[in-house]
Formats: sequence, structure tokens, C-alpha cells
Amino acid sequence: MTATEILFWFLSALALFSAIMVLISKNPVHSVLWLIVVFFSISGHYILLNAQFLAIVNLIVYAGAIMVLFLFVIMLMNLNSNNEPQRNSLIKLAGVVAGCLLLTVMVSAVRSAGEISKSQAVMNEGDIGLIQNLGKILFTDYVVPFEISSVLFLSAMVGAVVIAKKE
Repeated sequence: MTATEILFWFLSALALFSAIMVLISKNPVHSVLWLIVVFFSISGHYILLNAQFLAIVNLIVYAGAIMVLFLFVIMLMNLNSNNEPQRNSLIKLAGVVAGCLLLTVMVSAVRSAGEISKSQAVMNEGDIGLIQNLGKILFTDYVVPFEISSVLFLSAMVGAVVIAKKE
């Protein structure tokens, strides 16, 4: 095994373990901290795929900004186990069935992805995921959707300021 394969398997095991800990943790703050570990391991996978830009954006946007917002929301909600409603067994059974169905779909997708990856066109691996290529494609082929999304984000920020503004 090469060092890249070892690192891939380590990051995969870390991501799976952390994702399970997000679900198992009783304390919501601990769940958010485990989710940050998941985002770091996913960024490691991006680096292994030579997509450094996506790795940095994942760390800044998700592990940084969104997780801070999650922590603020959790702390503002003042969660404690005394106020939590008890769920009946029918809802738990529905959750288990939905989880099993999702697992079935994921296993099917992974099996079909192996067949698809063998038939894909070979690309120059040195150029995949670099910021220069992303910028060239973004500002030539997708300039109109990119600008429309920026106007949409600007209007959402203006709307948030208007809603938050006190009279």
C-alpha cells in the first residue's frame, strides 16, 4: 500500500466514525464538534483528489462559518434533556426503515459508480481541481449563471438586513 492509499483509508474511517458520533452524541455541542471533524476529513479527501481550492473552501465555509452558526443556534436554544419530548416506537421504526432504504440506495450507487468510472474519459490528472481551470471555466462558460447567483446572494443579504433592522 502506498502512503496515499493509507491516508485515504484513514480519512475515510475518520469520516465514518465522526459521522456516527454526530448521530450518537447526546450533547448537541459534541455533535457539532464531531461534524467539524467530518468536514476536516472531507477536506483531506479533496486534497488527495488534487482539489485544493475545494478543500480550503470546505474548511472556511463549512467548518468555519456554518459550524459557528450551528453552535450559536444550539447555545441560544438552551437545550436540556428535561424539555425534550419522548418519541414513540413507531417514529423510531420509521427512522430505522428510512435509514435502511437510504443505505440500500447508497450501496447501489457505489456499485454502479465503479462501472461508470471505468468507462470515463481519461483526463490530465495534473490539471484537475486547480483554481486556474476553475476560474477559466467559471468566467467563460458559466459567467451568466455566476453573475445571476451573485445578484441573488446580494438581494438575500439586503433582505436579511431589512428584516433584522429595528424600527
